[in-house]
Amino acid sequence: MRTTTKARQPRTDSTAAAARPAAPAGRDRPAGAAGPGARDGSKPAGRGLSAQVCTSADEFGALEAEWDLLHGRCTAATPFQTHAWLHSWWRAYGARGAGRGLRVVLLRAAAPNAGAEGAQGAGRLVGAAAMMRVHRPFPALVPLGGAISDFSDVLLDDAYAQQAAPALAEALAGAAGSALVDFREVRPGAALERVYACWRGPRRTLPDSLCLELPAVPMDELVARLPSSRGQRVRSNLRKLAALGVERRVVAPEEVPAMLRALLALHRVQWQCRGRKVTGEHLRPRFAGHLEHAVRAMAARGAAAVTEFRLDGAVVAVDLTLLAPRLAGGYLFGADPRLRERKVDVATMLMHSGTLHLAELRDQRGSRDPAGGPGVLSLLRGDEPYKHHWRPERVVNRRLLLARGRSAALLTATAWDSAARSRAKALLRSRREGIGTAG
Repeated sequence: MRTTTKARQPRTDSTAAAARPAAPAGRDRPAGAAGPGARDGSKPAGRGLSAQVCTSADEFGALEAEWDLLHGRCTAATPFQTHAWLHSWWRAYGARGAGRGLRVVLLRAAAPNAGAEGAQGAGRLVGAAAMMRVHRPFPALVPLGGAISDFSDVLLDDAYAQQAAPALAEALAGAAGSALVDFREVRPGAALERVYACWRGPRRTLPDSLCLELPAVPMDELVARLPSSRGQRVRSNLRKLAALGVERRVVAPEEVPAMLRALLALHRVQWQCRGRKVTGEHLRPRFAGHLEHAVRAMAARGAAAVTEFRLDGAVVAVDLTLLAPRLAGGYLFGADPRLRERKVDVATMLMHSGTLHLAELRDQRGSRDPAGGPGVLSLLRGDEPYKHHWRPERVVNRRLLLARGRSAALLTATAWDSAARSRAKALLRSRREGIGTAG
């Protein structure tokens, strides 16, 4: 249930390195290949690994099966690194942007150790980064997903992470050429941290958006963490939901598109009835199309759950929760304003549903997952007051900037621009608070 993004002051961590030449746009070429006429194929990346950059949307689409297997082998992965989310986003947002070029960096283990997983005898996919080239405001290599994705990251196979991280760093440098590598919204503990640690060149970390997180525990344990008066209200709200007969159901994948349309309609109405402006992007056809395409595939693979709530036979609320091995996140919901007339606490209803999703995941993955399922129930980005009723932990995403040679100047310029914007936002916020206090 996130709505906003934020950025603040930078810190510096730089080393020197030589520049790499830019790789031209093409069909499918080795990471780091330079100049026109570079041959298609893979480039050795050290220690039995090879790197390649895919620039074709069709070939990216064909990676779905092995990409999702890699996602399952990456402990740090979030739902925003699933193939369905990224490929759908590129189709809806990235491919339509002027001057953008797809750059999907792939890292494979040597075929003898890889089994038959890779296509056409290719080695096992052990690292990946879904990226694109942009030119405004600076030339940069940025992750797919954009502003509608709460977390960005790369994928590293846990069994290969130590050797794959430096290889992926070199492959990213080759794909970027003279452009800056710019990752927004990197969650603490992300796989990208390994790449950042072994990057040979200037690098910098900036604070990004605030996220709020709760432990992955049953509802009664969440309530036990609250002050007694707040806990009593939550228990009363749960009893009221049961007394009213509110029914909860996770819909089947084939029902997802229609249910998401209902969600967006309810989402629009719920905020308009409260006199608040709806996030503009949530009203656009491209957003609806992206969700329908991505979430249906994610639901079929257990990476998303669309839940309907019925009262007196009518759908009164719909919730979209995204799921990963260590994280479940409430992404978007819509609720009929008439629920408030019936004294239904929607926040309690959705939180209870989130804990049930976690329990279902523990049941499904417990035998394969040493930790027994997701580690957190994330409220994703945003600092809305209703989230704080649950006493969440404050977790700040980060923006990681990586440069080589000539792109070092772009890194410095980006860091200063981010700092200036943060100071301006802080000043505006303090003025608004001052006006509110004076009023």
